[in-house]
Amino acid sequence: MELPGDNATSLPDIQKTPDQRNIAIDKVGVRKVKFPIVVLDRANERQHTIGDFTLTVDLPSEFKGTHMSRFLEVLNDTGKEISVQALPTMLNRMRERLKAEKAHVVVEFPFFMEKKAPVTGKSGMMQFDCGFDAQINGSFDVTLFMKVPVATLCPCSKEISKYGAHNQRGWVSVRVKTNDHVWLEEIIEMIEGSASCALYPVLKRPDEKFVTEKAYENPRFVEDMVREVALKFDSDDRITQYSIEVENEESIHAHNAYAYLARTK
Repeated sequence: MELPGDNATSLPDIQKTPDQRNIAIDKVGVRKVKFPIVVLDRANERQHTIGDFTLTVDLPSEFKGTHMSRFLEVLNDTGKEISVQALPTMLNRMRERLKAEKAHVVVEFPFFMEKKAPVTGKSGMMQFDCGFDAQINGSFDVTLFMKVPVATLCPCSKEISKYGAHNQRGWVSVRVKTNDHVWLEEIIEMIEGSASCALYPVLKRPDEKFVTEKAYENPRFVEDMVREVALKFDSDDRITQYSIEVENEESIHAHNAYAYLARTK
């Protein structure tokens, strides 16, 4: 027996009904969509991880709502491999399926690198929070972003103290636009190379001695950090635009230290 409403074509489509308020919406869609993805990996070609997606389009003033289920259909149809090269196809499918002019995708994911301790060579996996922010609004635009933990040692503390200096964990958040492929690992290495010392997942005593002494020989204010990363980005012709944000979780203060800069080359 067929019950009323069993046939989807007979159900009313409220989203298509006219809206009388005459207000267009810049972005409407779905957030916090977890989906398995594959990202490009310099060491192993590809890496399986979990993406956290935000998918949106614009909505004209005459429509009451968008079709939320279609975002998930596009995501499932696109496949699991996510790269800068794959994003335009996904965005165009969103525009077509949702009859929109603009489409926007943000995907965040944990990215893992194998890192070896500097002296003993003990190996472990290090997580970095990465993502892509892509949109089509007349033309395609994509930004790579990531947050990298580092170690910093205070130059002032080193200078004024008879022995020792305070050090802490810092966070470097960058947003980068490029004109050619750049590996995630390359950006991570540029950032780590600008710090007092990189962080490692596994350290034995000889390694701890090494990183402690290295940090002491390479003191960095947050101002130093943003400038050092900027110099590396400026020297790479593939990078066309960037922003750099550094925040230190100060070990002897009740506040954090912060610096930011942005450039278009």
